[in-house]
Amino acid sequence: MHCMDGGYSSINHWERESGKRVDDWSKTVDLRNGSTVTEFILVGFEQSSSSTRALIFALFLALYSLAMAMNGLIIFITWTDPRLNSPMYFFLGHLSFLDVCFITTTMPQMLIHLVVKNHIVSFVSCSTQMYLVFCMGVAECILLAFMAYERYVAICHPLSYAQIMSGQVCVKLVSTAWFFGLINGIFLEYMSFRNPFCRDNHIENFFCEAPIVITLSCGDPQFSLRVIFADAIVVLLSPMVLIAISYARILASILGRVSSSGRGKTFSTCASHLTVVIFLYTSAIFSYMNPCSTHGPEKDKPFSLLYTIITPMCNPTIYSFRNKEMKGAMVRALGRTSLAKTESV
Repeated sequence: MHCMDGGYSSINHWERESGKRVDDWSKTVDLRNGSTVTEFILVGFEQSSSSTRALIFALFLALYSLAMAMNGLIIFITWTDPRLNSPMYFFLGHLSFLDVCFITTTMPQMLIHLVVKNHIVSFVSCSTQMYLVFCMGVAECILLAFMAYERYVAICHPLSYAQIMSGQVCVKLVSTAWFFGLINGIFLEYMSFRNPFCRDNHIENFFCEAPIVITLSCGDPQFSLRVIFADAIVVLLSPMVLIAISYARILASILGRVSSSGRGKTFSTCASHLTVVIFLYTSAIFSYMNPCSTHGPEKDKPFSLLYTIITPMCNPTIYSFRNKEMKGAMVRALGRTSLAKTESV
């Protein structure tokens, strides 16, 4: 009995020193003894002070609100304004819808964990979040490639544009992006959770990031990481090849036959899309195309924040500020809203 009392005293002393909960500690011990993980603990904000977490919460809430408002406005105006009834804005509306879904899979959980002490997520919640991140991310990569192809058709084949990019074709292209996102998400989900988890349940990130979760599984995680690397080559580089080919032909076309003023206008319409592509692909490549090196928090967190928060927020801003038609549509939408409020009063 004396030994048991001493053991409890040492645990209480450890709890006071580290700030951890006793049940978290006992779960970790059980995992090392071979038990199966039923929940994970996100420790991305654990080392931050209360004042730092409050500042991060205010910043993330502002970014999330801005992303939801801007993307929501673009969805509304591209689907309701008759002047934006073209394939480019059809794709842009779906891109904003993907961004809304993408940021909502991670941001609300981050905000909650910044204000509560309990950072535990269930196994099902973690796997569901990871699947949605995979699904939305893959669908967005493919959709960006189709948007580059649409720009190529509009610039290089303007007389055949309406026929090539018909409404039926646009719907098929968007459906293809969603289909591959759903299927690829299932495959990556299986590869991430194919092994049981018995090492540890602490995830050194803000959400359930696949490379970090895989390293917590039993056995050698390198096979799953290599498969994800190979999948990333197909999912990321294949659309990148289509984007590169499209813009190479656009560049050759406009340099050969368009005046200087026309070149500037054409480059301006393509610059927004290229900027979005660079943001998304850079962060995704650094996060998932790294099969052999370890995925530590110092390396993964910045890129995780980039493609889960910054990119969905920047996409509507980039497209809106660089597109006169989008600016005009936003002014008209806000004007109709103000007029409706005045009439209601």
